[in-house]
Formats: sequence, structure tokens, C-alpha cells
Amino acid sequence: MFLGMVAITAITTMSAGCSQNSGLLDVPAPEIEGETRHWTFAADDVDKTLEGWEIAQTGEGNGSVWKVVADESTPSQTGFVLAQTAESPRSMFNLCVVEDVSYRDMKLTVAFKSVAGKIDQGGGLVWRYVDPNHYYVCRFNPLEDNLRIYKVIVGKRTQLASIDVELVAEKWHTLTVTMRGDLIICDVDGTRLGVRDDTLSDAGRIGLWTKADAHTHFDQFTATGVELSKTQDE
Repeated sequence: MFLGMVAITAITTMSAGCSQNSGLLDVPAPEIEGETRHWTFAADDVDKTLEGWEIAQTGEGNGSVWKVVADESTPSQTGFVLAQTAESPRSMFNLCVVEDVSYRDMKLTVAFKSVAGKIDQGGGLVWRYVDPNHYYVCRFNPLEDNLRIYKVIVGKRTQLASIDVELVAEKWHTLTVTMRGDLIICDVDGTRLGVRDDTLSDAGRIGLWTKADAHTHFDQFTATGVELSKTQDE
């Protein structure tokens, strides 16, 4: 079940050395054409290697453990979710990326629930993913009460935009990311955040993200756009 109505919109155009919001502006998300793909999880996926997904990490250390687990509260009513379960080091980003899908312009949606985490909580979506050190990410953190957009370049995360939003932890929320050209619009339960950035201008893969020890459940992952083959990406 997808919840929320648009409450507020923040958008900023990034310039050299700038990483903060420059104001509020009502900017609609761009229209995205193409087919829609859906990912849900089932009992048959429990305790098995995730087929069609690559588990990766940004940063050194042991962590980034993703598995299908039971959760009776799932919005999809399947009773199963994809979960990040490791207590990874403070500086590690946990990644689970779809292997066979690549987009330049796309709309992504996922339902997520923060389950636990002392260092960090929540999670988000990655797109235009090249490798574990190059991608965009939008995430919500209930410990900080904010929604943020970042780019990761050569393994370094740089904040592009941020907006304060209070959402209840251990409840399901819906995160949507739309990117066309250099325009990025993100929305969590109706609070919208936007930025323009074209550092990563080529097509890339998509996936899920958490930080450090954030134990998060994901459900109803969808992607809309024109899929590009590996040959087209190169």
C-alpha cells in the first residue's frame, strides 16, 4: 500500500562547492516512459542465494548481508521481504543491486521498514550504478529525521540535497526516485526533494542501499523506464 500526499517540495541546482538546499520550489517529477518491472519475494527464496542480484559494499570491512526473511506486515501481502541484516562497520554502505537491468532515465519505487540499528537506520534506492564506488543514492534516516540525495564518486559520498521529514520507525514507508536527464526528484510518503546533477550521466544499474548496522526490510520494488543492454551502456 502506497501512502501519503505531496506535502512540501525542495529543489536545488548544484554549483561547484555547493551541497545545501538553496530554496523551496514546486517542481513536478518528470514523466518516464517504458515498461515496469516488479520484484517481490516469497517463501521459496528464504535461505537461498539471491538469484539476479549482486551483493556489494562501499567501504572496507565485513558486512552487507542481504537475505529474504519472513515479515507478516508486508504491503505486498506476500509475507516475505529482502532484508539487510548485518551489523556492518560505521562507514560501510550496504548494496544489493539488480544484475540484469540498466537505465539512464527511470522511476523507482520501494516500500521499506526500518527494523533496527544503533549507528544508522533506514535505507534507500541506488541508480545509475556503475560499481560500488560510483552511483546515486537517495535515503531516509529515521534517526536523523531527514531525506537526502547523494552521489558516490570514487567511493566518496557527497550530499546533493536534504530535507527534514519525520516518519515513524518500524512502520512501512514508500520511497520513489525519478531521474530524467540531470533532474532528480525523490519522494518519501509525500515529502518531495529535488536536485539537478549530471555527474553520472550514463545509464547504470539499480538497487537497494543501507548504511552501517541499519537492519531494513524492503518490499514492492518497481522500476519503470527503457531498459538498456550492456552493449548500449558501453
